[in-house]
Amino acid sequence: MQLLGLPFGLFWLFWSHSSAIGGKVNKHKPWIETSYHGVITENMDTVLLDPPLVALDKDAPVPYAGEICAFKIYGQDAPFEAVVLNRTSGEGVLRASSPVDCESQKEYTFIIQAYDCGAGPGGADWKKSHKAVVHIQVNDVNEFSPVFREPLYKASLTEGKIYDSILQVEAWDQDCSPQYSQICNYEIVTAGTPFAIDRNGNIRNTERLSFEKQQSYQITVTAFDCGQKRAKKDAAVHIDVKPVCKPGWQGWNKRVDYEPGTGSRPLFPKMRLETCEGPLSGVKVLVELQTSHIGKGCDRETYSEKSLQKLCGAASGSTDLLPAPSPSANWTASLLSDSGRDNDLIYRFAGRQAANVPDHVVPQNLTDQFTVATWMKHGPSPGLRAEKETILCNSDKTEMNRHHYSLYVHNCRLVFLLRRDFIQVDAFRPAEFHWKLEQICDKEWHYYVINVEFPAVTLFVDGVTYEPYLVTDDWPIHTSKIDTQLTVGACWQGGEVTPPRFTQYFRGSLSGLTIRPGRIETQKVISCLQACKEGLDINSLESLAKDIKFHFNPAQSVLVVEGEDVDSVNTAMTKVSYINSRQFPTPGLRRLRITTSVQCFGEDSCLSIPDMKAVVMVLQPSEPRITITGSNRLVRPAGDLRAPLGVAPFKELHITSTIMKGDSFSGHQRAGIMETMHNLDYCDVLVIGEELNPRKESLELRHSALLGKHLDATNSTSGISIYGVDSISHYEQALRQVRYRNWRPASLSERRFRLTCSELNGRYTSNEFNIEVSLLHQSAPVEHVNHMAANPQYMRPVHHPLMIHTFNSHMSEAAPPAATVVIVVCIAALVVIVVIGVYRIHATHQEETRDDDDEAKEPEEDWDNSALSITVNPMENLKGLQALSKVVKEGRTEEEEEDEEQVGGMSSAESDYSDDEVEEEDRMEVKERNREGKLEWDSSSMKY
Repeated sequence: MQLLGLPFGLFWLFWSHSSAIGGKVNKHKPWIETSYHGVITENMDTVLLDPPLVALDKDAPVPYAGEICAFKIYGQDAPFEAVVLNRTSGEGVLRASSPVDCESQKEYTFIIQAYDCGAGPGGADWKKSHKAVVHIQVNDVNEFSPVFREPLYKASLTEGKIYDSILQVEAWDQDCSPQYSQICNYEIVTAGTPFAIDRNGNIRNTERLSFEKQQSYQITVTAFDCGQKRAKKDAAVHIDVKPVCKPGWQGWNKRVDYEPGTGSRPLFPKMRLETCEGPLSGVKVLVELQTSHIGKGCDRETYSEKSLQKLCGAASGSTDLLPAPSPSANWTASLLSDSGRDNDLIYRFAGRQAANVPDHVVPQNLTDQFTVATWMKHGPSPGLRAEKETILCNSDKTEMNRHHYSLYVHNCRLVFLLRRDFIQVDAFRPAEFHWKLEQICDKEWHYYVINVEFPAVTLFVDGVTYEPYLVTDDWPIHTSKIDTQLTVGACWQGGEVTPPRFTQYFRGSLSGLTIRPGRIETQKVISCLQACKEGLDINSLESLAKDIKFHFNPAQSVLVVEGEDVDSVNTAMTKVSYINSRQFPTPGLRRLRITTSVQCFGEDSCLSIPDMKAVVMVLQPSEPRITITGSNRLVRPAGDLRAPLGVAPFKELHITSTIMKGDSFSGHQRAGIMETMHNLDYCDVLVIGEELNPRKESLELRHSALLGKHLDATNSTSGISIYGVDSISHYEQALRQVRYRNWRPASLSERRFRLTCSELNGRYTSNEFNIEVSLLHQSAPVEHVNHMAANPQYMRPVHHPLMIHTFNSHMSEAAPPAATVVIVVCIAALVVIVVIGVYRIHATHQEETRDDDDEAKEPEEDWDNSALSITVNPMENLKGLQALSKVVKEGRTEEEEEDEEQVGGMSSAESDYSDDEVEEEDRMEVKERNREGKLEWDSSSMKY
């Protein structure tokens, strides 16, 4: 059987094969590149693609399924279309469907996909490729010419001067590309003019112009873009020549005297700026107060470091590593100090000085939180290879020479090393923190504070925060039994090979180096500690014009004033003042420098204002005279010295501070006036002669005496030091409660103390007030035939009952006539003694009554002398006296057995050890006096 001329079997085979192939037609998707980049020139339609637009299909060469029928574009407002050039090879082309303008849009990005022809002629079962990104860049055509921003430019210059720039012209171009939109050149069209113009449009004069020769110039300027296309319209420039004028500040004084305590003093009350009538658009004035030669860079408080920290509210517990040399702080005695500048304690290190801090001073409890602070003045290190310069170092005292923590300068970088001890995990931990700052080597004073909150470490320089630019890790230090050594000015090297010595010496100046363990310093306290007390100020801010702008630097040593109008700037400058809030500022010069820049319309600077230099002369302040007055001698009985509260040597103390005015009238200096607002910063009570023996005496001050005051105190066998910035009245109150106690007064001949007080860390000191404390000795024994007790020379109020120690007299009841005469004479003499004694009792009592009023807390009994009566019985019964003597002895024994209360630094256990000795001494004293016939009175409860 045949079909269409073919055998049936062959036809069936062909049909079966075609059916089998048809079941697998269009199995694969077309494939194209993932991204294309193209370039098209504006106003043209052909896009050059890289790579070329070609789509492939794995179904080739099967018709339709292996052929590419279309490329489709997806994107908003993409003015492009893709056309298939060859369906079999998959080649295509991308072209613009509408005009492309570079000035409207420089770049286009859209999506393209390829489509095959499907399974048959109808395009059924077609497949599409993945999405590819097409990025088209539009090339620019130089179709626009430069255009000047202003058709006419005006400027003026002063005759006889050569200007770098009189004014600047500016043109621009609408083309989109940098090549055609940038202005590459300007030219002066007018020939024969004494002017030139550079590529930036700055016009300058090429010769010195004369106002008499020509007063103005008209020139024409053109511009070219980088495609060398010239501006269609040139710009006109009008330049006026002005006669010679001397712009600058007028009406100011080179020296301004500042009297301390006068507050804010205007510096330029009549000053004005002469601009020679130039059309100005702005004036900027920089006023700089130069105080680098004063102490630590300016007039700061010179109180001690501890006093300043208390004033600023810093946490307690800081350790001063550079204190003033003293018997208790002798490790700084060998250092070079410079305290000549207003008693501001400064230590200079020249690369040879260092000090070991004693072990009992070194903080031993540095935890994850602590603060290191210091004032430092440092310059560039000498030599080509700068070595490490150690400020503070804690290293092994012997053997291993490990650095536990240190602060040093290296190549104008500040480095803080902190090697933590090995705890549990033997792993790298932050160890070195580096800061690179200009302040480290600028030869100026700066205040550095390092707050450690491990592993974070923050540096404050003059109150500004700086994070480390580099942190280096290191292994922890394994614990050992090697002691450490803390040093200042170098690092201690205690190795085994070389003998122990200092290395890495510091070159510079330091002051106020402290460590505070357990706490970090707050921003507020840091700012307070480094704050200047002098600076620039502006009075009457509300009266300034609205266009005036001003700002200070943090130290208020630099003031910038800006304004658009010269008159407004002149008014603002008359209000610039100098202020020094210190009560006793450092006298001397403060230099002023005024720099002025004037801006004209369309110009950076059109007038050259010469810098102005002046000085502020801070006059010598009226120095205070601190005077301590009071009783120079204190005589008290033994019972008062042994009492739990002892005696108050400074109970009658008075401190005054007077200032002598410097004005003269009729050749005589005016009288001083009393200042009530002065502060003291320390008072020292020193023991004159041998130091206190803690086994029998003490000088004490209760802590309650300092409550509510900015005061602290230290106590030792050499005296008491009260310190802190506080008022004179608070110091008086504290000193009046200082107690001297001696529980073995029998051996006391006299004890002398010296009191001195200071203002501004020793800048002003008081007189040396000396006081002597001595034991009240009883009157000499007198024989009384009639057994009448002699009245003591001094009487005092005490806490104990009446005690009278008398003697047993074996006298005959019948006196001979001669003896009677003697008795009468003695009675007459005793009457005179009694009268004198009563008078002295009354005078002494008046003083002690005033003392009792000041000591309201002491349980002493007041005397009542309103009804003084002393009854003397010449025929007193001897048995009564003997019985009374027995009672007195028993009472005295009870008195001696009372516990001694600790008031200051002595414990009750320390004072009880000598009770048996004291009691035995008192018994022997009573027996001796009974044998000698001496009569002792204790009149604490006597009615008179």
